[in-house]
Amino acid sequence: MIRCWRLLLLLCFALPLRAEIVDTWQFKTPENQERAVTLAKQLRCPQCQNQNLVESTSPIARDLRLEVYRMVDEGKSNDEIVSVMTSRFGDFVLYKPRFGVQTALLWLSPLVLLLFAAVAAWRYVRRRAQPLPEMSDEQRRKLEQLLEKKR
Repeated sequence: MIRCWRLLLLLCFALPLRAEIVDTWQFKTPENQERAVTLAKQLRCPQCQNQNLVESTSPIARDLRLEVYRMVDEGKSNDEIVSVMTSRFGDFVLYKPRFGVQTALLWLSPLVLLLFAAVAAWRYVRRRAQPLPEMSDEQRRKLEQLLEKKR
């Protein structure tokens, strides 16, 4: 019983802890390190698909992360590094894809849907705001008969 409680206590303390990937790459300057990590956070892991290169633990993410670090230390610009990655993996590797022919639907669909919703709401409100047509004498008489039957 005590063993079970110890295990439960250990789990309670261990669950909030999380491991972080520690790369042992030695940068020439702290600015290079900051720029490389920021850039690696903007690139998607090709294997995981929902994590950036820094968060992912897959082997390809580690290799790409180290390649980004190497290119930053070599003095390449962010645009050059992104260009190398997109030439290998396509625009999919970018968390914020560029606007282009292939991504136009991705970028424009929220605007189109918003416009469609606004037009639908406008038509609904306009239709509801129209006054009801006047009742004829015969319709009034039938309505009064129905109301009398109800009472």
